[in-house]
Amino acid sequence: MSDVIAIFNILLITGLAFPGMLTTWSLLFPNLVERARKRVERTPWATFWMGLAGTILFTIPIAVLLALPFAPAKIFGWVGIFLALTFASFGAAGIAALMGSRLARRVRPEMSEIATFVWGAVAFEFAAAFPVLGWFIVIPLGILTSMGAAIFALLNWMPKAQLRPAVQPVVENPGLLIHEGQEAH
Repeated sequence: MSDVIAIFNILLITGLAFPGMLTTWSLLFPNLVERARKRVERTPWATFWMGLAGTILFTIPIAVLLALPFAPAKIFGWVGIFLALTFASFGAAGIAALMGSRLARRVRPEMSEIATFVWGAVAFEFAAAFPVLGWFIVIPLGILTSMGAAIFALLNWMPKAQLRPAVQPVVENPGLLIHEGQEAH
């Protein structure tokens, strides 16, 4: 019974710490998190595929290091896992920022930027904690997309296809400006 309580407490503490870690990344590295957010928002599939490629590139040397019967190699393998997940957490902060901004637009547009970020981080965590769907769909997709967003953000590769510019009004006669309350002559 004490094992179950210990595992539950570890999961609880981790669950409380995850939004705090993402918020810390957002406050310490705002430009990096913003680039990751923009990348996920504008090119989610390219970000996912980059994350898959990056994860494969991280996984091969880590698997080799963990398979070697040499203790220092195993230590380097575990350090590699730690660094890869830390690296991906920058992209997860970008996903949380995107989720928070979308959530705030729907619920309370007047919320502060940090409050919307924390809401997004908590929503992302709740989605990952949902039994079965969260564990086997949200977490793997989230890790791969986070890895891709972090790679793109650190390399400063922004998408070529920016968001569509705002539609410019068509002015038939640019020399004639009519202000409110005036009539055209």
